[in-house]
Amino acid sequence: MATTEQRVAIVTGAARGIGAATAVRLAAEGRAVAVLDLAADAALETVERITAAGGTAVAVGCDVSDSDAVREAVARVAETLGPPRILVNNAGVLRDNLLFKMSDADWDTVMSVHLRGAFLMSRACQAHMVEAGFGRIVSLSSSSALGNRGQANYAAAKAGLQGFTKTLAIELGPFGITANAVAPGFIVTDMTAQTAERMRVDFDEFQRARAETIPVRRVGRPEDVADAIAFFTGEAAGFVSGQVLYVAGGPLD
Repeated sequence: MATTEQRVAIVTGAARGIGAATAVRLAAEGRAVAVLDLAADAALETVERITAAGGTAVAVGCDVSDSDAVREAVARVAETLGPPRILVNNAGVLRDNLLFKMSDADWDTVMSVHLRGAFLMSRACQAHMVEAGFGRIVSLSSSSALGNRGQANYAAAKAGLQGFTKTLAIELGPFGITANAVAPGFIVTDMTAQTAERMRVDFDEFQRARAETIPVRRVGRPEDVADAIAFFTGEAAGFVSGQVLYVAGGPLD
């Protein structure tokens, strides 16, 4: 049962995986949720899960790397659900390859979705948050920010999001807005399945092998990350800002 007043939340890349789990979790907290993904149709399943449970949600198509599309999407959310007070920058893509094989497009695509997308969405939403004197921005980083073979683009983008988050915390804090980042470790999603496929490894075996390296001896689920995001977006986290929380089943160096 929700214990706080209803606020409008936007979750990007929310058609599946961590984004979908986060949208469902925030709706369970009493939020009205805008489920953003590249195509609105892709987000309908998440919306249906929310509304079937008695929540409020709307599907919105948006390319987060497109400035005009972001402005239009945020304006639509404000008109349909109300001004956004919570933003979860989750949209992401993979274009893994070793450095000498990585193309310009591989690099640019990952940077555009992860970094440019978080910048555009945060810039568009912060005006509504400043007006209200309240806001929560959570961006998805990754344990790959510490470096990961075959992910020079992804690692750089996820590390960049940590610096972006800390800067937002400094700039927006005086207006009642917090900014934090959640950095998942190994989470079972379509994206990690793609990694296993790229490595030509059976996904179930891939999960078992990774679980053996994690102190809690299991792989993560999207709901594990959604729980951490829900904390950062709630009233209880009002004095927590500029932080990076690794949700990885153990400490990371």
